[in-house]
Amino acid sequence: MYQGKRVSIIIPTYNEARSIAGVIDGFFATGFVDEVIAVDNNARPPTETEIKKTRATYVKESEHQGYGHALMRGLKEATGDLLIMVEADGTFLPRDLHKFLLYSDDFQVVFGTRTSRATIWSGAFMPWMVRFGNWAMAKFLEVLHNAPTITDVGCTYRLITREALNAIVDLFPRSEGGGKFSPEMMIWLIRRGLKSVEIPVMYLPRVGESTYTGTVWKAAKLGFRMLPLIFKYRFVRL
Repeated sequence: MYQGKRVSIIIPTYNEARSIAGVIDGFFATGFVDEVIAVDNNARPPTETEIKKTRATYVKESEHQGYGHALMRGLKEATGDLLIMVEADGTFLPRDLHKFLLYSDDFQVVFGTRTSRATIWSGAFMPWMVRFGNWAMAKFLEVLHNAPTITDVGCTYRLITREALNAIVDLFPRSEGGGKFSPEMMIWLIRRGLKSVEIPVMYLPRVGESTYTGTVWKAAKLGFRMLPLIFKYRFVRL
């Protein structure tokens, strides 16, 4: 609970069995979290077992595969007034939650950014090419959609209010539901006129292997797939 508002954490998972229980416990340990929704998107064993060791609400999303589908399912299941999305791989610190909550006093949407060198931990996967690519893609989105300052399209640690979710939930069927969902959701929120801000978050080494990134080549492929989506939405009425 924060300022009388229920706080929900949404964690999609596919290949994070080694880290997810620690991430869930870390968020509950902050003292602010009322519920954690862990969305099993056909995750590899023993992910289900690890989730059920915790206080999290276990949700199985097996019909639609993809990061975006898992997040959208988690957002629909969450009951909180403040909804925080985060990875299950240990790359983000639960204690950074308080930053998002403080900014939620003034903003309906709070995006995280990993592009500040001062917040990237040794061993984290953020080489300069990936950092620059995220920044360049963010600036493309910012200019094309008349957005406030954005420096990272790939940071999945973010907060939206219940009001912001209600403003975009009708757009969920438009999404392909894959790895491009992060900038797609940004565009929805910005174009629907939600008041947003971006804040730096700590970025740690991942536990295990990433499905979408993990190498410069994988990150580049995902980035190039984001470009047409960002451009397409410039001509789509929302």
